Amino acid sequence: MSLASCSANGPKASPSDPSTTPSTGQPASPGSTADPERAAILAAYTQSWQSRAKAYAKASSAGTDLRKTTTLRALGGIEQDLKAMREAGQVTTGLPVIHPRDPEVTAGEIPKATLTDCVDTTNWTLIDKATKKKVPLPSTRLVKYVSTAKLQKWGTKWMVTELTPQDQTC
Repeated sequence: MSLASCSANGPKASPSDPSTTPSTGQPASPGSTADPERAAILAAYTQSWQSRAKAYAKASSAGTDLRKTTTLRALGGIEQDLKAMREAGQVTTGLPVIHPRDPEVTAGEIPKATLTDCVDTTNWTLIDKATKKKVPLPSTRLVKYVSTAKLQKWGTKWMVTELTPQDQTC
């Protein structure tokens, strides 16, 4: 998902997915479910978005906790976005708001979970780092869009393995 579009491979220098976290918007609450496993999934997803927001704010994942909740597979797209942002001299201000729904959990040797989210990037702005001016984005980009996340339980913790923005408003 991107500030510029809902494509994981969106236009150059646009974050692929708004970071989301209760602190980014507060609607999602990892403790909002009575099931501890589902709460742990929501917490991992939220923490991944919090770290992502921090990375996009400085166009670098260095010093963030992205690797603690996001696998290398999912991190690849984020790193591509960050590289494009650095090359364009861009960062983000503000925060996206996430609204993840209760995850669907599949038991197995490696437990898996899928959740959908409504990501709101209304107050998450791409700016030129030097001038602090807002970067114009396509008028057709979705400001609120559906996102799908897949997670796996690695040992005792849940990891985001895939983030897929949908070309669908919410």
